[in-house]
Amino acid sequence: METYQPETQVQPEPTTIEQPTNWKRFMLDILETIVLAVVLYFGINAVSARVRVDGFSMNPTLQDGEYILVNKLAYKIGQPTRGDIVVFMFPMNPQEDLIKRVIGLPGETVNVLNGVVSINGIPIDEPYINATPFYNGEWEIPEGQLFVLGDNRNDSRDSHQWGLLPIENVIGRAVLIYWPPEQWQVINHVKRASTVLTSWTP
Repeated sequence: METYQPETQVQPEPTTIEQPTNWKRFMLDILETIVLAVVLYFGINAVSARVRVDGFSMNPTLQDGEYILVNKLAYKIGQPTRGDIVVFMFPMNPQEDLIKRVIGLPGETVNVLNGVVSINGIPIDEPYINATPFYNGEWEIPEGQLFVLGDNRNDSRDSHQWGLLPIENVIGRAVLIYWPPEQWQVINHVKRASTVLTSWTP
């Protein structure tokens, strides 16, 4: 009698996924964290800078030792305006950064006489200064240049001493005092600085 053996099916081997070992997972996490930190670091530095105020040339607006956040994009999409507090590379020594206030713009004439600053012959309101300047002078500002002064007029290295500031030297616009914590505040650039007075009595 002919007999038949039941056909047996060969079961496929189960597919296994090799799980990374703990140390491999740990190293991958570390690498991802480092890459993210580098991207954030360069991204933040591309749009901002952090500088320390050294000296008293911007008193009473800024104090010696304060740390300032600077917007480096401010003049990539706009132009400096009167009253802006800017950080820039010192034209006489590009390795040195200074911080001053924009007073004169391209095409204007700045005149300082008897403690009063005038633009094109018209005095401007400056509620932010420490004291009126002791010096006198007149400066014509060509295209591509700015006239900048410290708020502490009589204790400041600025345009009245070393001349005009090329706009290309400007790093950015100061926006925030972030250290020390008790001094934290958004910097007031004083809109009145951009308003030329229509009348003035000495």
